[in-house]
Amino acid sequence: MAPRNDVSQGRVAYVNARLLDPAAGLDTAGGVLTDGEAITDVGPGVTKKKAPKGARIVDCHGKCLSPGLVDIRVELGDLAATVEAAVSGGVTSMVCLPTPELVIDDMSEVEFVARRARKLGLAKVYPYGAVTKGLEGKELAEMGLLAEAGAVAFTDGERAVADAQTMRRAMSYASTFGLMIVQHPEEPSLAADGVMNAGETATRLGLFGIPKEAEVIMVERDLRLASLTGGRLHIAHVSTAETVDTLRRAKADGLNVTCDTAPPYFALNETAIGDYRTFAKLSPPLRAEQDRQAVVEGLADGTIDAIASDHTPRDEESKRLPFAQADPGGIGLNTLLAVSLELYHNGHLSLLEVLKLVTSAPAGLMGLPAGSLKEGAPADLILFDPDEGWKVDADKLVGKAQNSPFDGRPVQGRVLRTVIDGRPVFEPDA
Repeated sequence: MAPRNDVSQGRVAYVNARLLDPAAGLDTAGGVLTDGEAITDVGPGVTKKKAPKGARIVDCHGKCLSPGLVDIRVELGDLAATVEAAVSGGVTSMVCLPTPELVIDDMSEVEFVARRARKLGLAKVYPYGAVTKGLEGKELAEMGLLAEAGAVAFTDGERAVADAQTMRRAMSYASTFGLMIVQHPEEPSLAADGVMNAGETATRLGLFGIPKEAEVIMVERDLRLASLTGGRLHIAHVSTAETVDTLRRAKADGLNVTCDTAPPYFALNETAIGDYRTFAKLSPPLRAEQDRQAVVEGLADGTIDAIASDHTPRDEESKRLPFAQADPGGIGLNTLLAVSLELYHNGHLSLLEVLKLVTSAPAGLMGLPAGSLKEGAPADLILFDPDEGWKVDADKLVGKAQNSPFDGRPVQGRVLRTVIDGRPVFEPDA
């Protein structure tokens, strides 16, 4: 497969499609008309016969046409490789995390990310701002200025804001600007020496475990701080049954909290580690089967608001080490749609419900102009076949990094075309 970046001008009519727009509750036969960078018409009335004179016709042959995916948790690594991987997986907008290499704690870094992404002309990239300077968990970054420069929310990425007083100040400060704090929910001192989920499997493998309590303790603390400050809190990559239950109760109590999870936490469990398989070493770690089932239930009942890929590219050297020494993290942009569709194929959610979790719901959380097929919206679309089966082969995925926790997994759902601002930027090779 290879990305494309063809220039498309004028009107294009995508006809004979199954239209899926979760933002509008739309699931019907029809088409989409684009003019330049915007959608100008959508619905059953967009057909080949009714297309405007001179419009280019794209016959979708009954396949699914939806808004492009919106991924709110991506570590960039190599930016060019990351956006190529994104469009191959149908992701048209994404929010990138601060990292030690790209801290995003000053305005110049916010502007740098946006400028580089625009130049590449593939997936749209929006930056998080850092909560603390240098991601050190001590002094607050200038969140107000970072927001003015374009930061959509604030997080210290893969590092939890561990100090309670710092988190309290961050939430109080953010609340004055209506900004959201996104927390990596892991109490560092409990997780410090762990390399996988604590339990029977870790004991059998002779590996030091990270207790589930490391996640829920941090979540419970931050929920109390959200109540204290009135701040807007988002919990990233929920992975345990206890966390799902805690967030369910918090939402019932009216707290201003949202959350997401990632495909590994509803599609895999700790047994995927097998015989020390480092591609399955993630942060948070893969959990027990009852946790996986609880995450699925949380998605089905609406406790979990969105699905993010948790794309964390790692080079070969950092994964070809003994399990305890290998870096955690897995790529996920290429497989976000296909693995999320397992929730549909297994009967847990409808197709429209799954798409909402990866389009309009994450776009709404971050206030992004994405995730909808409405007239006037950006012409960011994907055409996909939800039933086409394929086997994940990490070596053949688009992008530089190959550390997929789903390597070797049979999946259903293939992206047939990705369109950004009216331009086709990806189609699988014939």
